[in-house]
Amino acid sequence: MRRGINLVAAAFALTALSYGLARFAYGLLLPQIREDLALSVSDAGWIGGSAFAAYCVGIVATFVGSGKVSPRGLTVMAGAAASLGMGLIVFAASGLALGCGVALAGLSTGLTSPPLASAVAARLSECDRPRANGFINAGTAAGIVFSGLAAILAAGQWRQLYALFALIGAGVTVWLWFAVPRRVEHDVEQDFSLATLRRPGVPSLCASAFLMGMASTAIWTFGADILRSEAGFTDQSIAWTWILLGAAGISGCVTGVLTGRFGVARIQHLALAGIALGTLGLAGASLSPLYALAAMCLFGAAYIVSSGVYLLQGINLFPDRPDLGLGIPFLLLAIGQTVGTPVFGAVLETAGVIVALSVFAAAACVAMVLSPSGSGRPRKQTCGSGTAQRLRS
Repeated sequence: MRRGINLVAAAFALTALSYGLARFAYGLLLPQIREDLALSVSDAGWIGGSAFAAYCVGIVATFVGSGKVSPRGLTVMAGAAASLGMGLIVFAASGLALGCGVALAGLSTGLTSPPLASAVAARLSECDRPRANGFINAGTAAGIVFSGLAAILAAGQWRQLYALFALIGAGVTVWLWFAVPRRVEHDVEQDFSLATLRRPGVPSLCASAFLMGMASTAIWTFGADILRSEAGFTDQSIAWTWILLGAAGISGCVTGVLTGRFGVARIQHLALAGIALGTLGLAGASLSPLYALAAMCLFGAAYIVSSGVYLLQGINLFPDRPDLGLGIPFLLLAIGQTVGTPVFGAVLETAGVIVALSVFAAAACVAMVLSPSGSGRPRKQTCGSGTAQRLRS
């Protein structure tokens, strides 16, 4: 049991590192980075997009490497990529150098979650897995809170912040070497085939995840700019808002508990409705800062819960391949974010804030309609009854 706790804790730390620090901190620190490196809005957008693209590459790499590279090897590579990428950002003197660092850091997110799902499936009993995976997924929110607090304390010293993040990444990487299993016995062949995408429920899961990812870019990529332009938020106020968003997202720790009690499909519908309402609510930022804060908090909680439920839905559809069960919806989510960023920018520029937010809130509503409804409640299991897969240490 102690080894299982160590695995979950290390996985939580890696998720906080790769998602909260290596990926999402870029948007928080972008105003300072743009000023120091004299980046245009277009340059900053393309650099940010490179992280999403690298994320997709990382997930595909885990599909190819599954069965060839151990969960320990993949997670250590994820931690190393995050650390090295943020190290490159520290010394970036141009947009090109910054882009290389951001892309390498973004690659770590794609390498993170699938091997963690395999490790959890191997080490924990079936009834413990949803709670463990939900807790691990909430590491994103913890990383966001930490990056926001660090940004306030650092007062504009973004290079020093990334140096601190890189050092933390090195420590987490060493921890992963001892916490994640070296090898996992599988009962099935691990080769990936496109035929697996034709399983019942998979197409609707992919479509829903794509639209959710697309809708989320309204706040993840442009939320800070909207707060600044519509509500007059300062950089420090935006950092505090970022902290509140992440703090609300920590509620994702109970995703497994909620789905066990109310059902996977119902919680997903509620979470996607929360994303839609949070996105649309940001349009009220010009009326009162309280509306903006409420919208960001609702979005933060709903996003972490929704992504956690996609994880559970995918694993339910691929009980024989937990890495694919997590990787496929997360890949489609990342593709949606890659597509959504330029689309939202174009709509924002031509039609204004209210129309852009309304369109992307509608995308979240469509994702809710398309979300698989047959996942139901997880089968009840007796904790401690053993695992379907065993480890060879």
